[in-house]
Amino acid sequence: MPFVKSMSLNINLEYYKVFYYVVKNGSITKAAHQLNISQPAASQEIKQLEQALSVQLLIRSSKGIQLTSEGEVLYNRVAPGLESIFLGEQLVAEMQSLHSGEIRIGASDMTLQFYLLPYLEKFHEHYPGIKVSVTNGPTPETLEYMRQGKIDFGVVSTPFDPADDMKMKPVKDIQDTFIAGPKFFQLKNRRLNFRELEQLPLICLEENSSSRRYINEFLSRQGIVLHPEFELATSDMIVQFTLRNLGIGYVMSEFAKPYIEQGLIFPLIFQSPLPKRQFCIVTAARRRHSAAAEKLMHMLT
Repeated sequence: MPFVKSMSLNINLEYYKVFYYVVKNGSITKAAHQLNISQPAASQEIKQLEQALSVQLLIRSSKGIQLTSEGEVLYNRVAPGLESIFLGEQLVAEMQSLHSGEIRIGASDMTLQFYLLPYLEKFHEHYPGIKVSVTNGPTPETLEYMRQGKIDFGVVSTPFDPADDMKMKPVKDIQDTFIAGPKFFQLKNRRLNFRELEQLPLICLEENSSSRRYINEFLSRQGIVLHPEFELATSDMIVQFTLRNLGIGYVMSEFAKPYIEQGLIFPLIFQSPLPKRQFCIVTAARRRHSAAAEKLMHMLT
């Protein structure tokens, strides 16, 4: 079959749109009404399209509009393309009006449970058509997902080192605590020195977590180095190990609060309190977010 080189045409897309609606409605008058233009204007655009293509596309008769052979071929190609464009416009409009869309968030167990979850519940109640994907991981992993563009924003805990192209906004103060079970009852209500921690069996999060980095940096400024007996992946597991008297746990206080209130474990008291740290929302400075992501971040802040 011989190859036929196509003509290089610069035809206004509006001509094709008028052509589509004329065929769809079977009438130039009805098409003009749907497009909110005059009937002469619609007729003129059909004429200009025919002139540009050097073919007759429509036959006008008392029975309405009929397609020529060329017109039928063109319509069969034009219609799917225009309908795809119309669908794309509709989906974008739905995203802008928050009827559909997707938000990708990075968060740790801690930030999800003690900060994000109530907001996600409220957001889903108001915008049920928005899909929310949460990638669970420690702060360094969340920051890496941000760099790779895999998430829209992250909710992380300090300390961390945001890159130059990231913005951070503190949204909640958090307090850490050391906790112990009945086996360590002799420590209850005593005012301890942080150096005494070096002699105790400790249960901490793994080295790659912001919580572990925080306590290591805080104590190292006082010349204290921790050597935990157990390093665990989640704060929930630290509480469970502490309940079984396997050591002194280090967690955010809200993880331990229900168990402290039940008298199952108790917090250690120190001569000076641990400084508070923060949950922060981290975003890419130069990335524009979807309407849905902007709305959720506005709720969070």
